[in-house]
Amino acid sequence: MQHPSRTQSLTSQHDFATTVSRLKDTLSARGLTLFAEIDQRAAAAQAGTTLRPTRLFLFGNPKGGTPAMQANPHAAVELPLRAVVWQDEQGAVYIDYQDAAGVLAGDYGLPANIVAPLATVRALLEGVAGNAEK
Repeated sequence: MQHPSRTQSLTSQHDFATTVSRLKDTLSARGLTLFAEIDQRAAAAQAGTTLRPTRLFLFGNPKGGTPAMQANPHAAVELPLRAVVWQDEQGAVYIDYQDAAGVLAGDYGLPANIVAPLATVRALLEGVAGNAEK
């Protein structure tokens, strides 16, 4: 399945429910705020259609993201951080996300010291997926 070039996709070593639980537990353990969890499958069902298991998470730490928005107000379009946990037709589970630090540095011209706190998202999600130590 194709995805936009900015989107990164990690294969989870866990089932959908476990991956979702691990993501929420990891965010809490790291002191990050879970701003929203959107069950897109449930929303599709309410609209009378179907969707594979899919959940969108909006999360972050205002101490890390606020400096980016102070430096460039347009950066708020990219924040908070987002991750989507989804399951394909064969039962494989994925975590998709964007490299926010790269996008903010490249598209918004923010310096490395401002985007550095956002660069840890891949390691965090690798841990959730079971592909690295948490």
